[in-house]
Amino acid sequence: MRRWAAIVLAIFGVVAAAGCGGTQKMNFFVTSHRTGDGGNLGGLAAADEHCRLLAAEAGSRKREWRAYLSAAAEGSRPAVNARDRVGRGPWFNAKGVQIAADLDDLHGAGNRLGGRTSLDEHGNFVLSNVHDILTGSNPDGTLAAGDTTCRNWTSADGHAIVGHSNKVGGIGGDRARSWNSAHLSAGCTLPELQQLGGGALLYCFAVD
Repeated sequence: MRRWAAIVLAIFGVVAAAGCGGTQKMNFFVTSHRTGDGGNLGGLAAADEHCRLLAAEAGSRKREWRAYLSAAAEGSRPAVNARDRVGRGPWFNAKGVQIAADLDDLHGAGNRLGGRTSLDEHGNFVLSNVHDILTGSNPDGTLAAGDTTCRNWTSADGHAIVGHSNKVGGIGGDRARSWNSAHLSAGCTLPELQQLGGGALLYCFAVD
């Protein structure tokens, strides 16, 4: 009896260690839930803080997180490209699976993002009914022109460019398989984001 108990405990220990290792290696995830009001995230800094808090709650030791978001020039601040905010890679999900080696890989056809790898901070799959992820970006990670960032992520007015976390969708034409630039949202309120399959979720990347 004691021998079987020891075996069971050992198995649980291996599983726990593997899960913890994935979390510690994690420097990319899709947020498990939204923050703010639809596309009004409170701005870039608030979106970054949302990423940091979710990562910390999941047990990550990474401390500097950035939301994958582009933003238009405003006042003395120049335009922001999402690709310039996320470090150089490589990036790993919560299961320790590498999803891209570097920026070119991340924004190229060879990245490993998709329905089984674009996981949230707990390693859970992102449901298809919320696969529209806010980015405001072109496929190369630069700021998309026009009304594409919900007023720089501070308003429920306007529109947003979204990507498909699972690279699947009936909306977006030839860009339906784009993880970061599939189509324009119906609007920036939560109901408008939900209308085409969104939940005001974000991509988060650690830069430390």
